[in-house]
Amino acid sequence: MAVDYTVIVVYLLGMLAMGWWGMRRARSKSDFLVAGRRLGPAMYSGTMAAIVLGGASTIGGVGLGYQYGLSGAWMVFTIGLGLLALSLFFSARIARLRVYTVSEMLDLRYGGRAGVISGVVMWAYTLMLAVTSTIAYATIFDVLFDLNRTVSIVIGGAIVVAYSTLGGMWSITLTDMVQFVVKTIGVLLLLLPIAVVRAGGFAEMRAKLPTGYFDPLGIGGETIFTYVLIYTFGMLIGQDIWQRVFTAGSDRTARWGGTVAGTYCLVYAVAGAVIGTAAKVLYPRLPSADDAFATIVKDQLPVGVRGLVLAAALAAVMSTSSGALIACATVANNDIWSRLRGAVRRGGATGADAAGDGADSGAHDEVRGNRAFILLMGVVVICAAIALNDVVQALTVAYNLLVGGLLVPILGGLLWRRGTVQGALAAVTVGGLSVIGLMAWFGILANEPVYYGLLSSLVAYVVVSLATRPTDPATLAAWRERLAGRTPDAEAGATGPEPVSDPVPTRQ
Repeated sequence: MAVDYTVIVVYLLGMLAMGWWGMRRARSKSDFLVAGRRLGPAMYSGTMAAIVLGGASTIGGVGLGYQYGLSGAWMVFTIGLGLLALSLFFSARIARLRVYTVSEMLDLRYGGRAGVISGVVMWAYTLMLAVTSTIAYATIFDVLFDLNRTVSIVIGGAIVVAYSTLGGMWSITLTDMVQFVVKTIGVLLLLLPIAVVRAGGFAEMRAKLPTGYFDPLGIGGETIFTYVLIYTFGMLIGQDIWQRVFTAGSDRTARWGGTVAGTYCLVYAVAGAVIGTAAKVLYPRLPSADDAFATIVKDQLPVGVRGLVLAAALAAVMSTSSGALIACATVANNDIWSRLRGAVRRGGATGADAAGDGADSGAHDEVRGNRAFILLMGVVVICAAIALNDVVQALTVAYNLLVGGLLVPILGGLLWRRGTVQGALAAVTVGGLSVIGLMAWFGILANEPVYYGLLSSLVAYVVVSLATRPTDPATLAAWRERLAGRTPDAEAGATGPEPVSDPVPTRQ
């Protein structure tokens, strides 16, 4: 294992070096939180694919393939579909808003007062997402170094917190680009073909497994529908995803770069299911489906290649973990703490202070404050990951809250002019409480909470919006100008530096 250990250690040291390098770029709030809003297509596509394909997509995707065969691809496939929908239909408009958080978008659309409640819901989602990613370190470090669970979580979490705190989104972007390359080589180019060959090829796999393993719908229609509701729609509204959209240097980059990333996710989904199916042939009686990835890597890959593939798994976990961590800290600082602390300061801005890059005059203090919040949230995430055991339940709670509480007011604000701030608040409150109550009644892993929670949120939004006074025309006019990119802030951004399209950022 000495060669494998060397590969992993070099990889981890490289992540810390990237964090230090990114720190030199983070000179303003815009640099620190959204990489200066100037990524080019190559970096944008790679980093977007890196954040959405985490440990659940890699280790969990292979596990679903082990359990259900090719239809196990549906979970990751619906993530790719969500990213494609976001990129083709919404990303350009989202990027033009030039905000930092989803809650700021709601404030702009509805005229304020929606931000704090939506911020709390989004914070809970991003916190749980970061926690589930951090828990996954335990599996990987156990295979690598035979470390106990707590030590594994602390080591993996500390590295992510370190490079994220140093350089913010610049560090995360640079590390994610490396992680994307490692993941592509390790999973798609090495593990996939080796697993199929070791299983005897597709003909042998078909001969040894039931026909249901090769049925594209074998996992069940209801399960696929639930994946669409949770993951496809979740991709449309998550702070971790939107914060990456904000990094795009242009509308074209946001649209087509995201489309490339979404297509990559579809390929990754099928690859994971095929690897899991091959593992079922090789190890038909594993105690847990989630053990399939680690087992096939440990037993079937040659020295050196094994280290690279485990680095790929580590890359998948780290990319999602760091993206969720900066999203959690951004929401905590900008949408919750600053509003509670600065009611007088935000007196006629309703979040617009943070919406424009011209607000970066106090850049050094803002960077320091956001850096402190990443460190604080990182400690909270590591402690929560040590305390919790069930990754699936934590992830289900996160996505149920996100979709049940925020999908309707966000998409309603983008698509329905008659929606009001009262309707948005009602949708967040009714949907969020319904999801929590239904999870307590039916169970956390049941499908009913997200079905009925989403329906109740939609009903509350429409009924309350129609029963209350329409949104002020001046607010809607300002919203349309912002969506069109005709505000002073957006115009200033449009004439700023050229997008960065290579891994080495140039100085402004």
